[in-house]
Amino acid sequence: MIKQNIRYILLFFVSVLVQTLILDRIHITNYFSVSVYCLFILLLPVNTNKYLVMALAFLLGLSVDVFNSTQGLHAAAAVLLAYLRPYVLRVFSPRDDYEPTKDLSVKNYGWLWFVKYAGILIFIHHLFLFYLEMFSFSFFFFTLLRVVLSTLISLIFVSLGHFLFVRE
Repeated sequence: MIKQNIRYILLFFVSVLVQTLILDRIHITNYFSVSVYCLFILLLPVNTNKYLVMALAFLLGLSVDVFNSTQGLHAAAAVLLAYLRPYVLRVFSPRDDYEPTKDLSVKNYGWLWFVKYAGILIFIHHLFLFYLEMFSFSFFFFTLLRVVLSTLISLIFVSLGHFLFVRE
């Protein structure tokens, strides 16, 4: 139990540091941005209290906001992701439901399950984040293209991060 908690604490700090010190400093194009800090919320155990998940998501997003001076955008998007997580988990639940002792990983539930689960939540996160950032529908299609491209790139990076933190 303590070993697992230490792993999640480490994942929290590593995801914030990788996001803020590396990925947010790389600007290749305006068409996408990578968000790997979502991985922390995605990998929390199923039986974690939903209010605790939302509080942790708020702290995670606020940490990213402090480093990037984005005034709560990431905190709001992370809390939305944490709020919708149980509903998405319920939609994609296996036939015999989730086992509380198992990690939410590719090893336990398969690639297709993980891509659907993470992809939908990351898409919603990016949709909310980018439209809140624009605070206008004047560049609707450009922002939608940015959401789709960022979701695909972030899903690749989240999958890579998944293999670093979840033991297969």
